Amino acid sequence: MGDRKKILVTNDDGITAPGIAALIEVAKEFGEVLVVSPDSPQSGQGHAITIYDPIRLKKVDIFPGIEAYECSGTPVDCVKLAKNVILNDLKPDLCVSGINHGGNAGVNILYSGTMSAAMEASIEGIPSIGFSLLDFAHDADFSASQHYARKIIKAVLEKDLVESKLLNVNIPHLPMSDIKGIKVCSQANAMWVEDYAEGQDPRGGKYYWLAGKFVDRDPDNHGGDVRALSTGYVSIVPSMHDLTRFEAIPELKYMESL
Repeated sequence: MGDRKKILVTNDDGITAPGIAALIEVAKEFGEVLVVSPDSPQSGQGHAITIYDPIRLKKVDIFPGIEAYECSGTPVDCVKLAKNVILNDLKPDLCVSGINHGGNAGVNILYSGTMSAAMEASIEGIPSIGFSLLDFAHDADFSASQHYARKIIKAVLEKDLVESKLLNVNIPHLPMSDIKGIKVCSQANAMWVEDYAEGQDPRGGKYYWLAGKFVDRDPDNHGGDVRALSTGYVSIVPSMHDLTRFEAIPELKYMESL
């Protein structure tokens, strides 16, 4: 491998998704690329891992000149197998996940397989970036996403990530000329308000189909990622896996004497 960087590329939309092909095209400009991706879409899997079933890895020849594997497990499984099996516990210099078809701003980071794959790598101390485009279409235009992914990957490889090993990057669904730039910001207080549509299958059994809308509960927060995206900026949220609410520790100290 020499001095060339080793870059792990993964996603949650599956190895045949156009978004991962777009990300690979950028990543290979910066080093030697290894791809480990689910063999089928795994959106919404969050940080799930496979415990009760065997996981299969199959080497595939999809991306010319790129070592690539499809995995029967979750996005997090892909990262674990890449590090522990394929790389024999050697850490890549960078993990990039995406480019996701659909945004991962606000609370979506908790549900996202894209971000959970990147987070798994960051837990291992690997600088990691999740990229998401606010366009669910299979034929989405990833040119603007590639442009900003190139800038961000270059910066991270040159300067490294110290305070946060994980970046959540979202790109607005806009033409390149309409994107105003990049905003480094906080995670917005935005969440899904669910609505389950009820139906009936041919045998008379009920089923429920998840629907709803994504709501920003603090629209006046100009420092949040949802606001940045809605005003035409690429958002970068430095994230972490430590979910401790440190401000609440003093409040709960009384419980130590219960």
